[in-house]
Amino acid sequence: MKITILCVGKIKEKFYRDAVAEYEKRLSRYCRFEVTEVADEKTPDHASENMELLIKEKEAERMEKYLKEGAYVIALAIEGKQLDSVELSQKIDSLGTSGISHIIFVIGGSLGLAERILKRADYKLSFSKMTFPHQLMRVILSEQIYRSYRIINHEPYHK
Repeated sequence: MKITILCVGKIKEKFYRDAVAEYEKRLSRYCRFEVTEVADEKTPDHASENMELLIKEKEAERMEKYLKEGAYVIALAIEGKQLDSVELSQKIDSLGTSGISHIIFVIGGSLGLAERILKRADYKLSFSKMTFPHQLMRVILSEQIYRSYRIINHEPYHK
């Protein structure tokens, strides 16, 4: 299985980069894991709704190049379905056994994802009704993917 986290923007803080790199290393024994970043658009203070839509569309255009045909796309969205760790592991496992060989998790920028990316998604996943910084979300998602593989392989992991 290949798992990609497709996200908007770069991580500036070293501790976040180090955390994602640690999970990337741990995941290497279970799957091919990669993080693909696309450039974010600068959002001016007090941007109008139209300006925000335009910014999300520009980011979506960059993301679409990486949404491969045949890949299963999971968009992270507040309005998505909330799963516990076991349910997420079951989702990943069932996708693999049904013949899906590539899962792409999509994390939007500070304004979220454009509607066309949400429509392209095969599944919408929510980690909380709260909003998290997209850099931190990469760490949380990487950890949950790692936890999922530990669960799938019946290996111990903190509950």
